[in-house]
Amino acid sequence: MNAPANLGQEAAKAGLEIILQRQKAAHLRDGAPPVERRIDWLNRCIALLVDHQAEIAKAVGDDFGVRSKDATALTDVAGSIGPLKHARDHVHKWMKTEKRRTTPALLGLFGAKAEVRWQPKGVVGVISPWNFPVNLTFAPLAGVLSAGNRAMIKPSEYTPATSDLLKAMFAKSFDEDEIAVITGGPEIGQAFAGLAFDHLLFTGATSVAKHVMRAAAENLVPVTLELGGKSPVILSRGADLETAAARVMAGKTLNAGQICLAPDYVLAPAEDVDRFVEAARAAVARSFPTLKDNPDYTALVAQRHYDRVKDYVDDAKAKGGKVVELNPAGEDFSQQQHRKIPPTLILKPTDDMAVMQDEIFGPLLPVKAYDRIEDAIDYVNRRDRPLALYWFGTDEAERERVLAATTSGGATVNDVIFHVAQEDLPFGGVGPAGMGAYHGHDGFREFSHRKAVFHQLKKDIGPMLALRPPYGEGIRKYLAGQIKR
Repeated sequence: MNAPANLGQEAAKAGLEIILQRQKAAHLRDGAPPVERRIDWLNRCIALLVDHQAEIAKAVGDDFGVRSKDATALTDVAGSIGPLKHARDHVHKWMKTEKRRTTPALLGLFGAKAEVRWQPKGVVGVISPWNFPVNLTFAPLAGVLSAGNRAMIKPSEYTPATSDLLKAMFAKSFDEDEIAVITGGPEIGQAFAGLAFDHLLFTGATSVAKHVMRAAAENLVPVTLELGGKSPVILSRGADLETAAARVMAGKTLNAGQICLAPDYVLAPAEDVDRFVEAARAAVARSFPTLKDNPDYTALVAQRHYDRVKDYVDDAKAKGGKVVELNPAGEDFSQQQHRKIPPTLILKPTDDMAVMQDEIFGPLLPVKAYDRIEDAIDYVNRRDRPLALYWFGTDEAERERVLAATTSGGATVNDVIFHVAQEDLPFGGVGPAGMGAYHGHDGFREFSHRKAVFHQLKKDIGPMLALRPPYGEGIRKYLAGQIKR
């Protein structure tokens, strides 16, 4: 019964293999591209985003049902151009050979040299997700292309209009042996993950990442995994709750919470929970006086995601949680054209609720009370390490305690999400939230091979000869100097 599917997958993989081999052959033929070519590649990407911004907004809006054109311009267009320009403006410096010290130092005194050269890996596979389908395709290319690589891209089948547009866009400006876009469903994605790339970047769910990493392991392909998890917000005593609530809800309602970095739950001092709820209610009302027909408020991308988020609410209610819907105009969402869910707080959440176990990826926000900051830290540390952690407050000692005592991919203090926008900071996860990091210089390094090169002296000198047989007093003196405390 599986034969037709298997045959289809084998045929798909054969087609992908042809493209991969074409790119590898082009890389070997042309060698490491000079800085001018890398800058040209980056400029072509920037031009694609500038020239197709209207089509991008429409395609993403069509895929989501409702998504603000301004939000798409901010996150997917401008949010991609920034990293590409940063790489373009710094790649010349990044490519420079890095000098290192020789061991023993005496060799350096006589003219030996140690250095690191940054060499393109070759062909990088990029599996991009549906939540920011343009940004999470183009932003990684800043590192991939500045490092001198070619790329094969597999965008998500959940955003077919955007994926088709990406394929057409890249075909206009790049030969297939430079950048190739492959569209298709899960069987294509599975075949893609099994290719012998020189590096593979996957952005998506932890559950899928396990399959991707397993497939990559068959060819010993190094991977960068950008995943997610339950990113906590810790509100300190004395935090400005109005400002904190406004910033937390801005992060939670952006793309209707369909962000790997979205705040996933709030830990608040017990005496501040009610004030935070009212501040969150006011913040949502300011941003979204209405929700149902408001083009600024995004819909859930697909019915199965809508059903999943609704199930979280039902499960929380059934297990004793208090559900607070932030619906400023009191609109009825039981009948609607699209898949919108109002921002919803879940109070008194318990660990047996699904909403406290799974990454939410939607506009729900559990708010859990704590008594001591140590309790909040312990709660975070009993769970998988998250992609991000957010702390709000003014107590510098507490801030440092929280940052030192918890481990997360990254952190933002007194806001949410913003660390990802810092081009000079690495972006990546830890443990189930991912491995590896990119953005800015770290992206160039991630997608480069760090070749160690040592230049030996042209002629032997006495100390070198003493280290060779026949062994005598010279090597014994050297060893005596080395083998000691």
